[in-house]
Amino acid sequence: MMYLFDPLYFIILAPGLLLAAYATMITKSTFAKYSEVASSTGITGSQAAQRLLSNAGVHDVSIEPVQGFLSDHYDPRNKTLRLSPDVYNSRSLSAIGVACHEAGHALQHADAYFWLGLRSNMVPVVQFSSNFSYILLMLGFILNFPGLLSVGIILFSAAVVFSIVTLPVEWDASARAKKLMVSTGVVPEKEAVASGKVLNAAFLTYVASALTSLLTLLYYILRAQQRR
Repeated sequence: MMYLFDPLYFIILAPGLLLAAYATMITKSTFAKYSEVASSTGITGSQAAQRLLSNAGVHDVSIEPVQGFLSDHYDPRNKTLRLSPDVYNSRSLSAIGVACHEAGHALQHADAYFWLGLRSNMVPVVQFSSNFSYILLMLGFILNFPGLLSVGIILFSAAVVFSIVTLPVEWDASARAKKLMVSTGVVPEKEAVASGKVLNAAFLTYVASALTSLLTLLYYILRAQQRR
């Protein structure tokens, strides 16, 4: 799109882009560091997730492997927790931290956690609005049509709200994981601190994503005002 050649775009988004690069670097390095440290309990990532779920009385969530690096996620549509190869069978502190975090999402679902429900309900809306917004924004800038720009900005705002709603969901899942991995005996408290560092680094990527989305929205608003 045309804004990719606009210096103002990079000036406004610089904080978000820099934070995103830093967060990605920290997440990968922290995960790699603690991937080399095995848990003293000898529990694998999948076993750790299962223990958290069983301890909470959640027995209707399936756990299965999925391909991809850090592709771990919980799918509330079919109550399936999918763990990447580096997590599913690994006994590392990184694997346990990630697996327990994803189990935290399953526990949120079981508890009808408000923010998770809101985020899940927003998914189909955001998938449509984020893609369609770019089309309207591009046409609005090319044709100099303020009406299209306004609608495009409104649609893009849904993606911004989604990224912000994601923050409490991810923070709460990590908080649950840090607490429960100790109380259920998955790892001793000292090792839980190390596993938590992986989760803290990963959370920073969500903060960077939310900031970047917000700054992008600001850029669109500024450019649209200049066209009026």
